[in-house]
Amino acid sequence: MSRGGRDKDRDEPERRCIATGETQPKRGLIRFVVGPEGQLVPDLAEKLPGRGIWVAADRAALDRAASRGLFSRAARMPVTVPGGLTDLVEAALARRLVDLISLARKSGRAVAGFEKVKGWLAEGRAKVLLQASDGSERGKGKLWTPTGGRWFGCLTASELGLSFGRDHVIHGALAAGGLTDKVILEAGRLTGLRGHDGGNTAVGKE
Repeated sequence: MSRGGRDKDRDEPERRCIATGETQPKRGLIRFVVGPEGQLVPDLAEKLPGRGIWVAADRAALDRAASRGLFSRAARMPVTVPGGLTDLVEAALARRLVDLISLARKSGRAVAGFEKVKGWLAEGRAKVLLQASDGSERGKGKLWTPTGGRWFGCLTASELGLSFGRDHVIHGALAAGGLTDKVILEAGRLTGLRGHDGGNTAVGKE
């Protein structure tokens, strides 16, 4: 299974991580390119020109690639790596995820708040359950992962709040379609850097 939480598809493009040496689907990796001045640039949208350099969406892998000169080795030229690269990538991924959820909300495919989320789950409308990493474990445990869907706990309450135009949000849900697949992709990558999914308190509904 890929980091984004979907079973691996034989036709899904794969790339090799320069830090681990492992080949895996692109959705579990982060693309970088080298700019005209030799500077390393994260290409989270995977649209920048140039030869891609791929690293697993994992804090240890990114730290290893940055500290051991692996970007220069992969590019076969001197590469300037920004200080605090892993933190920069994490922050950029969080911004992308917040923006995607916000767009999903504006299109009517996302709701926030315990009762609304619970309603969507009960009706089978929810594809993704989002819960704040710093929310009450007791409260989060009262909701469940959508059948055949996904749960993510990689954003803080304030970050989720930004997505819904509020100060803080603990519970959110997304319907299938629209931007939801992109949310799953970016949330999977951010989880790789923050590692919050290990504490999933949402349970499967009987």
